Amino acid sequence: MNGIPVGVLGIGKYAPERRLTNQELEQVVETNDEWIVSRTGIRERRIAAEHEATSDLAYEAAVKALASANITADQLDLIIVATITPDMFFPSTACILQDRLGAKKAAAFDLSAACSGFIYGLANASGFIALGMYKYALVIGADTLSRITDYTDRNTCVLFGDGAGAVVIGEVPEGRGFKSFELGADGSGGPHLRIQGGGSRQPSSDETLAGKRHFIEMNGREVFKFAARIMGNAAEEALRKAGVDKSEIDLLVPHQANIRIIQASLERLELPPEKCVINIDRYGNMSAASIPLALAEAVEEGRVKEGDTIAMVGFGGGLTWGASVLVW
Repeated sequence: MNGIPVGVLGIGKYAPERRLTNQELEQVVETNDEWIVSRTGIRERRIAAEHEATSDLAYEAAVKALASANITADQLDLIIVATITPDMFFPSTACILQDRLGAKKAAAFDLSAACSGFIYGLANASGFIALGMYKYALVIGADTLSRITDYTDRNTCVLFGDGAGAVVIGEVPEGRGFKSFELGADGSGGPHLRIQGGGSRQPSSDETLAGKRHFIEMNGREVFKFAARIMGNAAEEALRKAGVDKSEIDLLVPHQANIRIIQASLERLELPPEKCVINIDRYGNMSAASIPLALAEAVEEGRVKEGDTIAMVGFGGGLTWGASVLVW
């Protein structure tokens, strides 16, 4: 990447306290723990409390990231919240967060790229900083998918959870920071993963409510086929752009959607499991929050060292994909 070198200065995460286990879901829909674990790798997921919205989750992660970076909110120039579950259509969740943090000089906006949103947000924010337009940016992936999940649909309700992960990014020493980004989309696959109701095409009505069109709809077979292919493709392209061989990866941080998709990515990149962050068993799929929360956990656990080469990759509704190579 050209311009000022940009990297992660601080990181934070937040997961709601409530755990929803597979055993609890057995009481709600026709499923069982063995079936869920064997097909997805998920054992439990976090669920936001009634009083918690996406901005609340984002706030907790943001406070930790700011403390980790040793800067204050009023030093921020930009806030990007990647989410598909904003508090409301507008104002943006980023603006709600900006006010709560007291980041008075920061521009703020939401970004919608589903599970790829955090990588999209990093690419946007790092571009502003690399050009010298801003000094510090806060990029957050946050979602409360429990609010858009149909808990009578056994095919989707076992997958999703709530959480947030945040990073502060800014100038780093030469040789460190983001080395590449690979972003893409295939809008023709949009019908495979979507929410139809509530927008300008199908405004909220008795009909959309009765038809459950405000919940996630997913063609699991098609999404799996897409993800198994695109995760490896995107990671390899990001590595090519960065001039990094897959053997040089110290840590892979993939989107936590399905353990079999993660395993396929490891095989494609010829990486052992110990070089991968896997926490899907404890959190499920948290959309834009999955990658930053997983990275934050790896940092907390001492799995990330200065100078390590980290590859992040994800896919999501849109259909979208994103990958990045980062030297810590």
